Amino acid sequence: MIDTYKSFLQKYSLAQLRHIPEQGVWSIGQMYDHLIVVAHEYLDSVEACARAVGEQQQGKTEFGEYLFNIGCFPPIKIKLPADLDTPPDNTKDKDDIMLELNQLMKRMELLKLKVDDIHPNYKDKHGGFGWLNAQEWFALVGMHFRHHLRQKYELDRKLGL
Repeated sequence: MIDTYKSFLQKYSLAQLRHIPEQGVWSIGQMYDHLIVVAHEYLDSVEACARAVGEQQQGKTEFGEYLFNIGCFPPIKIKLPADLDTPPDNTKDKDDIMLELNQLMKRMELLKLKVDDIHPNYKDKHGGFGWLNAQEWFALVGMHFRHHLRQKYELDRKLGL
């Protein structure tokens, strides 16, 4: 999935990458920044599960169960609470974003080798989805990237692409 986003990135000019089409709508660059930042947060939780010292018997919230049962985020826009809704960085160029995507891919490749060996009852809590284990946190990265494809295509339309 990250390779797909890397190939998409190549077609944007710097102006297109940073263009904010309207108030309250992210630029393509901000969407990329958001994806990278959140992916690292999810991978931090994979590592937190690996460091856990005891089993967590609590599970997912109802929405978390739904999300993992359907295997993706629902096709809705998710509005974060105001305290978590800081606009992503809009100052990066393509080289910056490509470097960060490559670093993310390397981190994911390393964690992929370990994730299946982490006890499934060693968990870390997600604010909306409940207690997730390392395998679920890792899967959430891909689910989140796929979720933002709709936003990417919508932003492309606003750019006339």
